[in-house]
Amino acid sequence: MPQRALRDDDVLIDIAFAGICHSDIHQVREEWGSAIFPMVPGHEIAGTVREVGPAVTAVNVGDRVGVGCMVDSCGECEFCKDGFEQHCQRGAVMTYNGTGYDGEPTRGGYARSVVVGERFVCPIPEGISLDEAAPLLCAGITTYSPLRRWGVKAGDKVGVIGMGGLGHMGVKLAVAMGAEVTVMSRSLSKREDSLAMGATDHISTADEQALRTHRSSFDFILNTVSADLDLETYLKLLKPRGVLVNVGLPTQRYAIRPGMLVGHSKVVAGSNIGGIPETKEMLAFCAEHGIGATIETISADEVTEAYGKVVNGDVRYRYVIDVSTITAD
Repeated sequence: MPQRALRDDDVLIDIAFAGICHSDIHQVREEWGSAIFPMVPGHEIAGTVREVGPAVTAVNVGDRVGVGCMVDSCGECEFCKDGFEQHCQRGAVMTYNGTGYDGEPTRGGYARSVVVGERFVCPIPEGISLDEAAPLLCAGITTYSPLRRWGVKAGDKVGVIGMGGLGHMGVKLAVAMGAEVTVMSRSLSKREDSLAMGATDHISTADEQALRTHRSSFDFILNTVSADLDLETYLKLLKPRGVLVNVGLPTQRYAIRPGMLVGHSKVVAGSNIGGIPETKEMLAFCAEHGIGATIETISADEVTEAYGKVVNGDVRYRYVIDVSTITAD
């Protein structure tokens, strides 16, 4: 599929790996509304710079780089200036299934190359392999951002709901921040994985006794699933002044009685990826702590099968496409 010619501030990236996010499946299947076809999904992109425009100064040919969920923003509003491009008042341009300010549809990472403006290209530090780095550009920043915003620190007790592509990153990052982490999942099938990643406990959300045992014990809970949960069950697990942050997108409204929040000054919040400065910070943090995504690498002809497995929760923990297996543009 043709790409635009390089503008002065553009970077041409040879893609090595592209992660499969559940968002890709929602978009391809038009589960979030009408989509733009033909579509090239993928917003977890890692590769190497092949060419740069004459005004590019932040990266050089040969650099290892990544691209996440956004490829443009106005750069002038208060949110862009503060490094929160995801909240751009003009509207951030998404990496794929979006429309650029030039009116052209955007194309993502299930491809051999991509052209992206310099502001949205993130250097990948040495110490993280490109395949394990790709999912950090979405799953990594989506979980890192709320942990940082709400000040998770050494000694805090953190609960992570869901042990999937997002959840396993939440575990790794919170553990690296010094927190004591408990995973809450539908079953105990991933208990050994949770503990291997540094969690101190892994409980089944179907085990009412285990949930009662953890009442009033967490400073922070990260809900990474898109299931229609009874949030009041999890609010009971928070300490007074505790915070429950949602990064999943369930289909139904949450039902919470005000007294569940007011009584002990608890907080329910949402979080949506992060800006470019925070994404770069997250990548540096992961390099410092030796963190990468836990992945299964697949070829391009396995994507359809992989989509089904993602929907069924049958991946540990992120599928990553080796784009060298793509045989045509």
